[in-house]
Amino acid sequence: MLSLIALVPALVTLLALQEQSPQRFTARSDLVVLPVAVTDRKAGFVSGLAQEAFTVYDNGQPQAITIFESANDRPVTVGLLIDSSISMLRRREAVIAAGTSFAQSSHPDDEMFTINFNERVWPGLPEGMNFTSDRAELERALKRAGTRGQTALFDAVSAGLRHLSLGRHQKKVLIVVSDGGDNASHKTFADVLDAAQRMDAVIYTVSVRDLEAPDREANPDTLRKLAAATGGESFLLGKVSAVGPTLERISRDIRNTYVIGYAPSEPGKAGEHRAIRVVVKDRRNLAVRARSGYIAAGSGR
Repeated sequence: MLSLIALVPALVTLLALQEQSPQRFTARSDLVVLPVAVTDRKAGFVSGLAQEAFTVYDNGQPQAITIFESANDRPVTVGLLIDSSISMLRRREAVIAAGTSFAQSSHPDDEMFTINFNERVWPGLPEGMNFTSDRAELERALKRAGTRGQTALFDAVSAGLRHLSLGRHQKKVLIVVSDGGDNASHKTFADVLDAAQRMDAVIYTVSVRDLEAPDREANPDTLRKLAAATGGESFLLGKVSAVGPTLERISRDIRNTYVIGYAPSEPGKAGEHRAIRVVVKDRRNLAVRARSGYIAAGSGR
């Protein structure tokens, strides 16, 4: 997965960083770039598909694909948003261990950051350090906060999206570990959904149900909707021991995604929501996952 969907500002150049044979993509202001994951019936990633195997529909109209890259392992800018509210107390240590394992298995050139949140939102890395590729530093960041207080989930996601925009890698991913409840945010779900659909980030969400002491404010459906809208995945787990394997699954997903870009044949008006559908031709028993839509920048009209 390279860049996720992006409505790229005019005169900006998208640079595809390739170790062997670099390419340079010159972007139009209405260019749409999105990741596409293809899996088989066993949830295995399907690689080796050619550009001709894909059809992209924008508001129901087939589009000419102008950018195509097959699945490959590229550096990524990735943020780990860790719920540090009191509702996560029983799961905190397992989440830290899983996040550390995720960092250790990442690409050496990944740039990572953490954000902790309860009723407030704060960075895990030391002041002045936006990102790190040091796994030990990231582990310290994960361990830096305890669990207390209420939950400002939407404020945290909003902060995470803003921080991602500072990253130098074209691939941008946000991983949210929370129960999905929110009782302290100034932002709303509509606010963060709108922000996510305007930028090049994929969001994955991980929620763990506490079967012994269920939280009445937990709302995993909110997390599911946020992930689906950005082309990510949402995981609702029955036990905290599954967090580690789930983050490993996300890590594989990040590195096994096609990149497809196109300039809409009928660019939308500013603020218009545009639906996206990606189809793999003549292939049965394959599942395709991509962003469901975006909000037009409006430069085409």
